[in-house]
Amino acid sequence: MTFSYQSRKETLARLKNEELDLLIVGGGITGAGVALQAVASGIKTGLVEMQDFAEGTSSRSTKLVHGGIRYLKTFDVGVVADTVQERAVIQRIAPHIPRPFPMLLPIYDDPNSTFDMFSIKIAMDLYDKLAGIKGTQYANYTIDREEVLQREPGLKADGLLGAGVYLDYVNNDARLVIENIKEAAELGGLLVNRVKAVDVSHNEKQRISGIIARDELTGEEFPIKAKLVINTTGPWVSRFLELDPKNGQGQVMRPTKGVHLVVDQSRVSVPQPTYFDSGVGDGRMIFVIPREGKTYFGTTDTDFNGDYSRPQVEQADVDYLLAAVNNRYPQAELTLNDIESSWAGIRPLIEANGSSDYNGGSANRGKVSEESFEKLVTTVTDYTKKAASRLEVEQAISDLKTARSERVLSPTQVSRGSSLDLGDDGLITLSGGKITDYRKMAAGALTLIRKLLRTQFKIVAKEIDSKSLQVSGGHFDPTNIEATMKFYQKIAMDKGIPAADAAYLANLYGSNTGRVISYANFVKAAPGLSLADTLSLHYAIR
Repeated sequence: MTFSYQSRKETLARLKNEELDLLIVGGGITGAGVALQAVASGIKTGLVEMQDFAEGTSSRSTKLVHGGIRYLKTFDVGVVADTVQERAVIQRIAPHIPRPFPMLLPIYDDPNSTFDMFSIKIAMDLYDKLAGIKGTQYANYTIDREEVLQREPGLKADGLLGAGVYLDYVNNDARLVIENIKEAAELGGLLVNRVKAVDVSHNEKQRISGIIARDELTGEEFPIKAKLVINTTGPWVSRFLELDPKNGQGQVMRPTKGVHLVVDQSRVSVPQPTYFDSGVGDGRMIFVIPREGKTYFGTTDTDFNGDYSRPQVEQADVDYLLAAVNNRYPQAELTLNDIESSWAGIRPLIEANGSSDYNGGSANRGKVSEESFEKLVTTVTDYTKKAASRLEVEQAISDLKTARSERVLSPTQVSRGSSLDLGDDGLITLSGGKITDYRKMAAGALTLIRKLLRTQFKIVAKEIDSKSLQVSGGHFDPTNIEATMKFYQKIAMDKGIPAADAAYLANLYGSNTGRVISYANFVKAAPGLSLADTLSLHYAIR
C-alpha cells in the first residue's frame, strides 16, 4: 500500500476494523522510531499523530545530531560515549541525513568560560577517542587567535584566545522522522496523521485495550483496538496519562521552551557551525549555524506551561538571543528588524531526573571549582606523561563528582534522559530523551513490547538488529556517501535538472531520488516552480 493522502482512507478503515498488536500514540521521532522497529519485528502496528508527523518538538530542534562535548566539562564521560556512539549508528541507518560538519568553539579569556585552551584540548581528545575518530580526517585540532579571526572576522576579538575545532553533525530533524515513518509504512505499518486520541478504552480485566480516536479532518470519532498501547507523545505525555487514571503512572513532565532565530547570512556570516558561551553569565552556550543562505542561532531554555502545539517566541527570548549573538559578533548589531523567521519547540523533559544538557546549566548547581578542576587536569596530564596511574585519574574524577553541590534545578539542568514505564493497566509510556537517542530508546521499548506480547498474548515477535535497520532513503552503503550522492545527482541531471537542484534532491531523498526523478517522464515544471520542486511535490502527494 502506498503512503500518501490517497491511502489515508484505507488506512483509517483498517484501523477501525482490525485489532492491532501495538498502537503507538504520537508521531514524532520517538513514535516513528518505535513504529519502524515494531513493524520490522513482525508486529502488527498502528500509529496515530494528532498533528502532522514531526510537527511538534521533532521539527523544532537545533538541527544537529550533537555529540555533547560540554558534558566533558563535568566529566559525564558515559553520557558523551553513549551519544557519540549512537550518533554513528544514526549515520549508518540514515546516511543521507546527518552530515559531518566540524564545529568551531572559540575560547575567550573570561572567568565564566566553559573551557580554556588547555581544557578544551583535553576534552576534544577524549571526545575523539570516545567517537572512534582519533587519527582520522575528522580528528580535532586547535587554532590560534589570528586564524580564528581569519575564519570568522566578525567574531569579537577582545579577549579571544583561540578555538577548538571538533566533529559534529548537522541534521534534518523532520526528515529523519518522515523517513522512519515512510519505511514503517512500506513494511506494512498503519500510520496516519491528523488523528487524535481523545480517550482510552479498557477490557473486562481493566487492561488498556485501545483508544477512542478523532479524525481531526472530519470530526469523526471511532475506536481503535490494540493488545498493547504505547504513549510516545513527547511534551504531551502527562496530558495523555490524564486520559487514563487507571494506569497508575506518576510520570511528571517539565516541558521547557527552546527558541531559534533566523537572519540572512549576510548579517552574520559563519563558514561553519559555531558554539560559544552566551556571555551573559547564565552558564549556557549558543549555536550559530549556516544553512541554505541563512544563519540561525539558539537556543533558549525556559519553563513552559502554555499551548504545546503553538509555543510562541516572546520578546524576552528575542532579547536574550540577540544579546548573546551581538556580544560575540559585535559588528553585526542585529536588531528585531533583521529577524526573518523563528521557531520555538518544547523539550519533553522529565521532572524527576536531574542533570545538565548539551548547552550546560546555571552557575547555581553542580559547580566545579577551579581548584578541583585544575587538580583533575593536572592528574590527567601526569597520566599522559606516565607520572600518574589510571587509578589516580579515576579517583580524581570521583572526588570531583562528590564535591559538586546539589541545588534546585534550573530548566536547563532538568535531565534530557529518557524513561520507559509500564502502567498498572498495561499502558506503556516512553518519555523524555533527545533526538540522538531515538533509535536506542525505541530498541529498549521493543524489548519490553516483545516480552509482553509473548507472555500475555503468546505472540512471538522476531528480534531485529535495529543498528542496521535503514530508514527510507537510506538504502545504500553508509561508508560511501559522497560517491553515492554524486551518483543520485547525475540521475537527476540526466533529466535536465540543474546541478545545484540535483544535488539538493539527492541529499534530501537519498536512495528514493530515482522515484522522485521518475515523475519527470510525464510531468513538466509547474508555473512558478522549478522542475525539481515540481517533482518533489508529485512524490510527496502520491
